[in-house]
Amino acid sequence: MKPAYFEFQNAVKLLCGQNALERIPDELRHLEAERPLLLTDAVLLRLGMVAMVQDTMRAEGCAPAATFSDIPVDSSLSVVNRIAAVYRESGCDSMVAVGGGSVIDSAKGARLVLSHDTDDILAISGIENLRCGRHIPFIVVPTTAGTGSECTGVAVIRNEEQGIKMEFLSPFVEPDVAVLDARMTLRLPARATAATGADALCHAIEAATCLQSNPLSSAYCHAAIQLISANIIRAVQHGSDADARLNMALAATMAGIAFSNSMVGAVHAIGHALGGVCHVPHGEAMGILMPHVLRYNLPAAAESYARLLPEMVGWEKAAATPAQMRGEALVQAVTDLLGQLHASAGIPLRLSEAGVAEQQLARVAETAVNDGALIVNPRAMSVQQVLDLLRGAL
Repeated sequence: MKPAYFEFQNAVKLLCGQNALERIPDELRHLEAERPLLLTDAVLLRLGMVAMVQDTMRAEGCAPAATFSDIPVDSSLSVVNRIAAVYRESGCDSMVAVGGGSVIDSAKGARLVLSHDTDDILAISGIENLRCGRHIPFIVVPTTAGTGSECTGVAVIRNEEQGIKMEFLSPFVEPDVAVLDARMTLRLPARATAATGADALCHAIEAATCLQSNPLSSAYCHAAIQLISANIIRAVQHGSDADARLNMALAATMAGIAFSNSMVGAVHAIGHALGGVCHVPHGEAMGILMPHVLRYNLPAAAESYARLLPEMVGWEKAAATPAQMRGEALVQAVTDLLGQLHASAGIPLRLSEAGVAEQQLARVAETAVNDGALIVNPRAMSVQQVLDLLRGAL
C-alpha cells in the first residue's frame, strides 16, 4: 500500500564496474581533497586488498596522508574517537574507507565527530536530529556485498560499556562517493560471501515489507532480490566470477538505499541484540533469524511477501503457485536458499551453532524490544514473543 507521505534520499555518487578504483583520485580532486586518511582493517591490509587502492591513489599523486587499520569486527565508540584523533594529528582533509560494514560505519562515526568539532561521538548521539556540520569529504570502497553501508544514512556502532549496538541515523552520514569494483570482493571467503549476501537479502525483504515501505524503496528491493537470488550461490561457489561478484555488490547497494529510506524490521532488531549481547556476526544472525521472523510475520505480511515471490523463484514458478500460498512460498524459498548457503559455505542455521546459550536469550529479547527497527515490523512483538522466537531458533 502506498503511504500518504514519504521521503526518499540517495545522494551518494556510485562508481561501478571495470576500473572503478582508478577513478578515486579524480573524485578526491573534485571534492578538493589532497590528504586523505585511509581507513581499513588488519585483515584486508594483510591480504593485500588495501594495496590495490593505495597503488591507484599513489599513481595519480594522491597518496594517503595516514592509514588507520585498527578497526575491529564490530565497530566501537572508542575506535571512532581514536580515528578522529588520528585524522586531526595527521592533518588530513578527507577519508577513504576500504572494508566491510564495520570499517565504513567507523568512518561514518568519525566523520560525525570531526564535522561537529567534538572529541566524543556520544556527545552528538541521536536519531534524525543531527545537523550537517562541517563537510568532510568521504569515499567508501566496500569489500563485502551485504551491509549496503556505502549508501545508507545510518551507522551502527557498538557501545562496549553497555554491550549494545547504537544507531546513528542522519542523511549527513552518507558518503560522497561509493566505489563498487568486483576486484575488491573476489577474495572474500565463501562463508563471508554467504553471510553478507544473507544480510543484503534481509535488507531488501524487510525494506519492502516494513510499515514504512514506499514505492521507490520497494523498486530497489525487487531489483536487489532478483539479483541476489540469481547470483549468490555462484558467488559463494565460484568466488572468482567477477560478474556474480559485481551483481551481488549492486544488489547490496540497492538494498542499502532501500532500507535507508524505509527501514528494516524484527530480523534486524533481534540481530542487533544478538550482536551486542552474544557477538554473533551480523550477517550470520540475519541468516539464522530470517525464516523464523518471516514466518512470525506471515499473518500480517502475507500479501507483501507474495509480491516478492517472483523475484525469488521466477515469474513462471510464482504464477504456478496458488495466490493464497504465495506468502508462505516466499518464506519457504528464503529458507531453502539459506539451506543451500549452509551446505555450500557453512553459515549456521541455528543460534546454538553460532555459540548462543539459552541463558543469554532473555537479555537478547529485552534488548531487542528497545531497538528502533522493531517499531516498523509488520507485526508487533513483545519481550515474550521475541523470547519464544529465539528459543525456536536455538
